[in-house]
Amino acid sequence: MIDVKDVSYRYGEKQVLRHVSFTVYEGEFFGILGPNGSGKTTLIKLLSRELALQQGDIFVCGQHIETYKPKQYAKLIATLPQHTDVSFGYTVKEMVELGRYPYQSTLFPKWTKEDEQVVSDSLHAVTLAHKQHALLEQLSGGERQRAALARALAQQPRVLLLDEPTNHMDVAQQFKLLNLLKQSKLTIVAIFHDINIASLYCDRLLFLRDGEAVACGTPKELLNESMIASVFETNMKRYEHPVLPKPLVTFVPFLEQPMNDVLWHVKQNETMIVIETVKPFKVLSSALVGGGTRWATTFVNRHVPLDYRCDDAKEEMIQFLRQHGFDEQWTVGMMTAVCVNDVAFASVYEDVRLFVAVTAGVGNAVDSAQAWRRTDVVASPGTINTFIFIDAHLSEAAFVQALMTATEAKAKALYDKQVIDPQTHTIATGTSTDSTVIAASQQGTYYEYAGTITSIGKQIARLVYEATQTAIDRYRKRKGESR
Repeated sequence: MIDVKDVSYRYGEKQVLRHVSFTVYEGEFFGILGPNGSGKTTLIKLLSRELALQQGDIFVCGQHIETYKPKQYAKLIATLPQHTDVSFGYTVKEMVELGRYPYQSTLFPKWTKEDEQVVSDSLHAVTLAHKQHALLEQLSGGERQRAALARALAQQPRVLLLDEPTNHMDVAQQFKLLNLLKQSKLTIVAIFHDINIASLYCDRLLFLRDGEAVACGTPKELLNESMIASVFETNMKRYEHPVLPKPLVTFVPFLEQPMNDVLWHVKQNETMIVIETVKPFKVLSSALVGGGTRWATTFVNRHVPLDYRCDDAKEEMIQFLRQHGFDEQWTVGMMTAVCVNDVAFASVYEDVRLFVAVTAGVGNAVDSAQAWRRTDVVASPGTINTFIFIDAHLSEAAFVQALMTATEAKAKALYDKQVIDPQTHTIATGTSTDSTVIAASQQGTYYEYAGTITSIGKQIARLVYEATQTAIDRYRKRKGESR
């Protein structure tokens, strides 16, 4: 559809583009990204013929752009600039009608039903039909941008050139506009500053830096931490969108990390164990409140009676946390029917600081390999709750591996203590309501992996194994005393 070959451009002595080449395919949503001054806008102006070529060639639909007549080219390519000039005295509809100029072939333009329908469709497409008679100067910046887009759509082009199309728009309007563009099936070439929006909507990206094409490819190919660092000279972390198979990035500002000998405090009473960290920890957990991934400063293990039943345990737990002054947005909360005074702690302060807390009730022990044979459908109270705090920086993979390592160590502790599934009469691997927390300070030593044979994994496994055994012993002792 568009072939850019060895294009260079300079303003006086300043070289702004250097031997740029790339191809845009028909129907593609193509994004151009790069730091300020990298040549993005100049490239769009060359594609729109606002600037004349100095060196290199551009072909559109197989034809050199310099061979098109102005109206012919306007039917092929429409442009939405970064800043839209306000034509005072013009209504929104009158501005959109200007998009039909390429189709007026006589000295005295004749307005047709087709022209009227195209203008109406364009106004509806950008949700401005209700303001078509309003003056442009009465619109907000975002509305003016949408009116300019409607004018471009009224040209019925095959290609749309967009320079920061969501400029001046609020979040809702940004996504409405981009959804519209994505659904239009037009070939779109757009400049973006927001890397995540470009990732979500673009089929391919072109990275420019200092006027040169650094890389061209899909978001999945280009949005990696080393590429972003080389193009934008800033630290970012890549992660995956929770719903779409698209990469996202987040900035990592430089923050001086204060070293503190005390990273967590433990408070305990008959009702709960509370572990508070002196700074937010990144958490992966299966907790009732705060499950999944989040940042947290407060970790609550709450005792509930053996006959506890609730239709919405999560909401009831949130109310409990609020009543005790905890902010659920920063809290990870679990429940256990075990006496919290029987908690077992284990820690190590060698190469890395680790702290583990375990409460273990095994009356509802389950052998996961034989669980399919069980007939119960409601989990009875019990629970092994495991909290693991690590003063280190874990990768995403290391979080998952730490959870696996902790689970394996817990299962081995149950095996060595001969904890039996009461229904299958086989050795249990856990209970029906276990929860585990992996919490890391995300400072200090970086661990790419945390499997059982890694240095950090060995320490996690040892502490979880020891604390789980101690917690089971205390549970059994209390159970025996109560008989």
